[in-house]
Amino acid sequence: MKLSTRSRYSTRLMVELAINYNKGPILLKDISKSQEISFKYLSQLIMPLKIAGLIKSNRGAHGGYFLARPPKDIKLSEIILAVEGTLNPVECIDNPDICPRASNCVTRDIWTEIGEKCHELLDSYNLQKMVNLHLKKQNSRIKPFDYLITI
Repeated sequence: MKLSTRSRYSTRLMVELAINYNKGPILLKDISKSQEISFKYLSQLIMPLKIAGLIKSNRGAHGGYFLARPPKDIKLSEIILAVEGTLNPVECIDNPDICPRASNCVTRDIWTEIGEKCHELLDSYNLQKMVNLHLKKQNSRIKPFDYLITI
């Protein structure tokens, strides 16, 4: 199973907003620079995140984007669902009518369990937890994935 660039970049965008939570709206060009993601690509990710109620925006001289809720109240699964539409690895889990074998298919049961476990894991992370991990990594210069062991 592989997450798309949309999921990865949307998550980075949201973590950047969480890092700057309560500091006022952040310009998309500043997020683009900080996260090293194309401004044009980020512009495409904004709308699904707004529709999902995860971010808000202000127009004008002091405009920009900000989280719609506190970082502790936004789960990683919500971000991915907003840009992907599903967390399930195969289409027949969300739409069993597409396959006449869905009710008797043993592999569908396995794909369903994989989807449930992924959803469970992504639900266990919120933006505040991700900000804390980010700060911990920056402060201690630990190797990638070492921080997961201490959770």
